[in-house]
This record gives sequence, C-alpha cells and structure tokens, in this order.
Amino acid sequence: MIDFGFDKIALIGAVALIVIGPEKLPRVARTVGHLVGKAQRYVADVKAEVNRSIELEELQKMKSQFETAARDVEQSVQREVNEASSALSQNWNDATQGLGDGLAASTGEGAAIGWTAAPPSYQHPRKNWRVKRGAVPSWYKQREGVKRHVQSGAARVARFRPPRAGAGT
Repeated sequence: MIDFGFDKIALIGAVALIVIGPEKLPRVARTVGHLVGKAQRYVADVKAEVNRSIELEELQKMKSQFETAARDVEQSVQREVNEASSALSQNWNDATQGLGDGLAASTGEGAAIGWTAAPPSYQHPRKNWRVKRGAVPSWYKQREGVKRHVQSGAARVARFRPPRAGAGT
C-alpha cells in the first residue's frame, strides 16, 4: 500500500492550503473525510458479503456431506437389522418346528398341555386417582390448607384486599 509519512502528509496539507485557501479548507477536509469513511464502509460491506457467501458455500458442502453420511449410516443400520431379523426368524422357525414335532411325538397332542395357546394380554389395573383424592374428607382438607375450589386472580385479590377507609363496617 502507499506509505504516507508525517513529512508527506504535511506537504499535501501545505499544497492544499495554498491551492484551496484557508476559508474553504475545513469544508473540503470534512467532505473528503465523509467520502473516505463511506468508501471504507463500502469496502467493509463488500468484504463481509464475500465472507458470508464463502461461509454459506462451505456450510452447504458440509450439509451435503452430513446428509450422505447419514444416508450411508441409515442404509448400513437397515441392512444389519434386516440381516438380524432374518437370522432370528430363521432360528425361531427352526426352534418351533423342532418343539412342535418333539411335543407331538412325546405327548401325542401339543394343544392338551397349552403350548399352542397365546399368552394372556396385559390389562391395566384401572386405578383412578380422582376417586382416591375425593376420599379425603373436606374437614381434613380445610384444616391442612388443601385447595378445594379454583379461584381466579381477581377473586383472590378481592378476598385479601383490606377494607376501604370510608366504607361501612
């Protein structure tokens, strides 16, 4: 870049003072300062825009790399799951065929022992917490300070507001 020392700046200032004159020099210097500032801001904005576009391109490349890596992992996991599932189903079929044949041969009939029946399904115990909560007596709730009714904010404020000075008793 251009190397400006103190002596060169002083020389430029002296020439400007002679050419422009002392009356117009402050206004011209102010205008030149504004123009230089605008130019610097414009250059900084252009640099920032270029950096943003470069970062955006890098992020898009990283995104595409991550997407391909995720697809590869998903495909490999799906392939492994399918292989494990097929191996498990093959082993299950082999084991159940052997059990069914041996059971029928030893007892004569597998249904008599209950091997072919499905296990009972799960049933929820059906505990109702509202019934349990309603079983507490109201006098106990009042004594312990348990809320029994829903009250709005305005009603709560009105309930605890001190009486007015001019109102009757």
